[in-house]
Amino acid sequence: MTTQLSVALEILPMVLKMQPNIIRSDEQFFEFCQLNRDLRIERNQFRDLLIMSPTDSETGERNFNLIGELGIWTKQNGTGVGFGSSGGFTLPNGAVRSPDAAWINRTKWEAIPTEQRKKFAPICPEFIIELRSETDNLKILQEKMQEYIDNGTQLGWLIDRKQRKVFIYRPDCVVEELDNPQTLTGENLLPGFILDLSQIW
Repeated sequence: MTTQLSVALEILPMVLKMQPNIIRSDEQFFEFCQLNRDLRIERNQFRDLLIMSPTDSETGERNFNLIGELGIWTKQNGTGVGFGSSGGFTLPNGAVRSPDAAWINRTKWEAIPTEQRKKFAPICPEFIIELRSETDNLKILQEKMQEYIDNGTQLGWLIDRKQRKVFIYRPDCVVEELDNPQTLTGENLLPGFILDLSQIW
């Protein structure tokens, strides 16, 4: 009788080096992503393309719950706009990232020309959430979180389901690490927003 072991392996994104730049402009990158809509594609600050596999179904369900909670608060509060994992943003350093959930102040969002909002808007969300799945590499996610902070994010949550930890990122602060918290609050940036983690773990 054989015993089958189930081990979740970490899957690293495939990195496509684009030097010399084959995809030179932001417009070309946007069109490339539209032609490959079934892939999760990001671009780092060096303009390399990062191709990631779709997340597992369980993480997709948890992410849906997370976005739902943020969406309810965003609608009730009315001061900003929320985004799911399929929305891409061009950060000041040139990277194009798609956080699992994001929020931007409405005034800042509406200041961006409509045509730019229809592509990968040139803005770094003020609030972002990344949800680690069983196969995500923690170090890569932590580097991405720091990149958001370095480019203008005011509050970021890295929710590590694998270890039941949350890493909280803020500008000019040491990363705060919480073990198995039951809730998270939006602090001064998202007053009154409380995320119940019982639906996320």
